[in-house]
Amino acid sequence: MIIIRVALDVPVDSLFDYIAPDATQLNIGSLVRVPFGKRFMIGIIMAIANDAQVPHEKLKQAEVIWQDVPPLPATLIELFEFCSRYYHHPIGMVIMNGLPTRLRSSKLLPQRASAPSLFRLTDAGRAIAPSSIPARNKIKHRLLAQLKEAGSISSKEAKQISLRAAGTLQEFLLQGWVEKVLIEPESALNTSSPLQLTAEQITAINAIRAEIGLFNTWLLHGVTGSGKTEVYLQVTAMLLKQNRQVLILVPEINLTPQLEAVFRARFPATYLVSLHSRLSPVERMHGWLQAQRGEAGIVLGTRLAIFTPLPKLGLIIVDEEHDHSFKQQDGLRYSARDVAIFRAKQTDIPIILGSATPSLESYYNAITGRYRRLCLRIRAVKNATLPVIRYINTRAIQLKEGLSEPLLLALENCLTQKQQSMIFINRRGYAPVLLCKSCTWLAACSRCSSRLVLHLAQKNLRCHYCGHKEQLPPACPQCGDQDLMPFGHGTQRIEAALAKFFPEARILRVDRDNIRRKEAWQSMLTAIHQQQVDILVGTQLLAKGHYFPNLSFVGVLNADASLYSTDFRAEERLFAQLMQVAGRAGRAGTAGEVLIQTEFPDHPLYHALKHHDYDAHAQMLLKEREITHFPPYSYQALLNAEAPHIDVAIEFLTTATKLIEPVKQIEIFDPVPAQMARLKGLERAHLLIQSSSRKKLQLFLSDWYIKLCKIPNRKVRWALDVDPLEF
Repeated sequence: MIIIRVALDVPVDSLFDYIAPDATQLNIGSLVRVPFGKRFMIGIIMAIANDAQVPHEKLKQAEVIWQDVPPLPATLIELFEFCSRYYHHPIGMVIMNGLPTRLRSSKLLPQRASAPSLFRLTDAGRAIAPSSIPARNKIKHRLLAQLKEAGSISSKEAKQISLRAAGTLQEFLLQGWVEKVLIEPESALNTSSPLQLTAEQITAINAIRAEIGLFNTWLLHGVTGSGKTEVYLQVTAMLLKQNRQVLILVPEINLTPQLEAVFRARFPATYLVSLHSRLSPVERMHGWLQAQRGEAGIVLGTRLAIFTPLPKLGLIIVDEEHDHSFKQQDGLRYSARDVAIFRAKQTDIPIILGSATPSLESYYNAITGRYRRLCLRIRAVKNATLPVIRYINTRAIQLKEGLSEPLLLALENCLTQKQQSMIFINRRGYAPVLLCKSCTWLAACSRCSSRLVLHLAQKNLRCHYCGHKEQLPPACPQCGDQDLMPFGHGTQRIEAALAKFFPEARILRVDRDNIRRKEAWQSMLTAIHQQQVDILVGTQLLAKGHYFPNLSFVGVLNADASLYSTDFRAEERLFAQLMQVAGRAGRAGTAGEVLIQTEFPDHPLYHALKHHDYDAHAQMLLKEREITHFPPYSYQALLNAEAPHIDVAIEFLTTATKLIEPVKQIEIFDPVPAQMARLKGLERAHLLIQSSSRKKLQLFLSDWYIKLCKIPNRKVRWALDVDPLEF
């Protein structure tokens, strides 16, 4: 009897034994369908043995082992095992988190999708006169015109002309008008740059090229507009010539279309797969399988793409590496950036971390020699300079609808010169607070420790944490006063104010409320680039990674809110956010200007920002972190607990502390309510564990995690968060 040990998506940190159905089909890493309780589940074979860890009479038989999905490679299983150990999460849940949802289903898989074919026009095809094709055959005319213009067309491009174009191409193939060609990586390369490379770019590219086959963590620290993407492209070309695969990680789905377009334009015949949550489950599964089969030369995706199987992986790029979106905040609480570094080391390949504002951890690793730092200090476009940053002291002047007079004049000047401008406010909705002036009632969420945000156009109140909605009340529910007042400003209110001040301006609001449709963001980008927009109003969706050549002015509202935060990382985040959003201005030949409305124009953060001096600000923050013994001078873990009542959560954490034996270099803080004490109907608390040694912290957590799993308390949901970013 042959036994297979299977990892399943259940919150138990162990493997499950089953009788193998057919010894000839066994492979470690294969998907398998097994009975579990009263249902069937998909799992992964992690080991094959001759004996079981439970009595044989209790063993059940595995029913189906998928043959149309290749086994997970050993390196990927090793990566999953590392994540399970480091983040202290059950191995089955770690693996299933990394697989496309469609592969976790026990339903039959859709037909295999292959990489698109490329059809090239032959001499016979070039000789065909359009007049010889009947006028009614419009698809044939359009295909032939496209082929004569471009010389070749992919099956994917043909589908964009018509869904019936694939059949027409097969007709052309039989008639000898086109030939089907294999896409060779070498023929796919267009290494020429539309811009002349700067000396700093050449230095960075040559440094990476010299050690292209070795593991190194390169921190590409370049100011906004300095041409980091061009460095990515040049290094990618080196790897594609070697028939290797390149993985590119971006923090936000909204950054994928623009970066994808750049890579497709540079490598038109290299098959590129994009992986993110806006794809359908079948689309994501096919992209994942094409990467696993080695068909995709470039894989571009958000954080989950780090778990894509890539048999010929030669390079990992993490763009905007400082972004907190790379850290998952529920389930497996992993950092895609940190896992990417481990994966690069595991496969002995280089990894490039790119940012204009590196995280303090990455910056510290660079200045202490653990990472290799490459600096791009000037903008890549000729005559493009960093924008001039000025401050408007809002304590000294009166605001109109949240906007100061100098800011309104700057917007008017941009409109006169037919240049684009942007107003940045990191609050969506109309107003963050609905207030009764008579009794000071505030509209609050019944499920969270937060206020409901007024969305005036939809006439409702929404919680931006749990999604709860309720109708706008006609009067105060506490005192009956009908004079309810919106307090504060969100993107919708600023949009309405700008429409009043500049009725002729074309205003576009960009926030999560109006990019929910699949194609909405792409159509907005097109409108911006075609100069169909005069003023942009947006949140952090506009702050990073975007290239708007005609944007010359940026106004920033409500920047001071982060200065009041109790989070020790708040100032680091604010500086990064403001530097990124300021960097949208003046990226082409147009001079850029940034106006920031603030009550604290003399704050050291604003002083460093004015001089675009990231290093000075980072050095100041590092001194503060060293004094307080916070990361990167220590390593942290957070034990989170959620329960219907805060007392139950605190009691669980107190019990957890009693399981701890005193350990040198391990500091345990008392249990406290979380900053957001109530979320989605549950009350939350946590306790912090800190150590100056990562190794000692991990040894402590491994032992403690086993004890935590044995605490009998069904009323509490708990999780360990290693290297936490949110408290």
